[in-house]
Amino acid sequence: MFFLKQISHDHFIKMHPPTPLYSRSEIRKIENLATTLTHINGSGLMQKAGLAVAEIARDEIFKNGGQRVLILAGSGNNGGDALVAARYLAAWWFTVTVVFAGEANKLSGDAKAAFDAWLNAGGRVMDDIPAHEKYDAIIDGLFGIGLTCELAGNYLRLVHTVNTLSAQHHVPVLAIDIPSGLNSDTGEMQGAAIRANMTVTFIAIKPGLLLRHGKECCGEIILRTLDLDAPTLLQPRAWMLDQSYAMTLKLAPRIADSHKGDYGSVGILGGAMGMVGAALLAGRAALKLGAGRVYVSLLAQETSPNTLAVDMQQLELMLRPAHELLQLELSVIVAGSGMGDSAEAYTCLSKVLACAQPIVLDADALNLIAAHRTLAEILLQRAAQKIDTLLTPHPGEASRLLGISTAAVQRDRVAAAILLAQQYKSYVVLKGAGSICALPTGEYFINSSGNPALASAGTGDVLTGIIGAFIAQKLTAQNALLLAVYLHGQAADVLVKNGIGPLGLTASELIDAARNLINAK
Repeated sequence: MFFLKQISHDHFIKMHPPTPLYSRSEIRKIENLATTLTHINGSGLMQKAGLAVAEIARDEIFKNGGQRVLILAGSGNNGGDALVAARYLAAWWFTVTVVFAGEANKLSGDAKAAFDAWLNAGGRVMDDIPAHEKYDAIIDGLFGIGLTCELAGNYLRLVHTVNTLSAQHHVPVLAIDIPSGLNSDTGEMQGAAIRANMTVTFIAIKPGLLLRHGKECCGEIILRTLDLDAPTLLQPRAWMLDQSYAMTLKLAPRIADSHKGDYGSVGILGGAMGMVGAALLAGRAALKLGAGRVYVSLLAQETSPNTLAVDMQQLELMLRPAHELLQLELSVIVAGSGMGDSAEAYTCLSKVLACAQPIVLDADALNLIAAHRTLAEILLQRAAQKIDTLLTPHPGEASRLLGISTAAVQRDRVAAAILLAQQYKSYVVLKGAGSICALPTGEYFINSSGNPALASAGTGDVLTGIIGAFIAQKLTAQNALLLAVYLHGQAADVLVKNGIGPLGLTASELIDAARNLINAK
């Protein structure tokens, strides 16, 4: 689970609207704007950043004792922050070892000033980590958000050495701004990355801290704004989807004088022969997350009418043959769970895409759209008619929709999610570590809940059912998507915390956990 901690005497983040996220280029714009508008220069920001690192090391890393700290400094501004921190820690009587991984004669600007200040204060630098020395903490200042190339040579070796010290000797690691080797925009490892216990990041949260390997490399994330209010300097286009914001996306309270018709009807289309369970999972999720009525239309019944007449585990679900779906009065249709790729599936989906209700598309529905241009064209007509469409692909499905490799999707998940939303004029959640909810406007949210327990068959079907239930209960498409994605991950987090998973957690178990959480909001 993602943790964001705010240290005292800094600006608290306003959680409504949600916490903004900024890319590498946007952070650079903010720094330039701060220099122009507030007259805070780079040296001033570096001094504040270095002091913040030193204070957090003293107050958090060393709160249970210890005084020996190994600091790795690179030749950029991240290394300058590390050298400022070294100077403060040495002044506070910590035993500081600085390894400088760069060339002093190539330093420029603020980093050179920080290097000289460290030497003038009596400090010294080493070119490698001393063998057989013991440390109580390590501060990683090798690379900041500017790294875009693969680590190699001495840098790669230093990263591996730090990770070995941390893993084998339980030495806590504090990363400056971002763990070295992690791409700040994508969360991709650039060959390797420091695995930190804690990361202090500056000015604003970066997407890479929440995505892919960022979730396992950053540890606890501490934000220090350095007295800059980023949203006033640059309007954000991305936000973090966390509990504080998710709690604002509430369903309307239920009044005494209400009936099932007030809470909408969800239609589920899917469940070809051998995959009936996927549609039933979506239906059960929709029912238990508050939809007034749920109809499950099974494609299996088209070829074998006696396949299933009733869901014995969820008697409240109303099962119908697939060809009857659009004859029903529905608030929203969820299509794709276990649908298959038959001619019958194609025909049913083409009719659903042409309907006037909001639709949620997953799994085989997405694969059919990727394979048949005619279906994609019908989908695009929905946007012109101002009818909401929501897509819930995993990376493989996203790759087919975009016509690129799964590896390309994973290399830049944000770009892929935005492209999907804009190309298909739909609301999109690209599922994965740090699921990305992209809007047709090009804006996006990164989800902070969830864990590897969700890597199990059927969890995506549960998510689509929850989304459908929230749309049926009159949440907007955007809010239904955001609340469902966060709640789905939060349910997994609660179950794992209670000892159910991550290994072996089933999709069915998520449904009741999510219901408990939504009722507790």
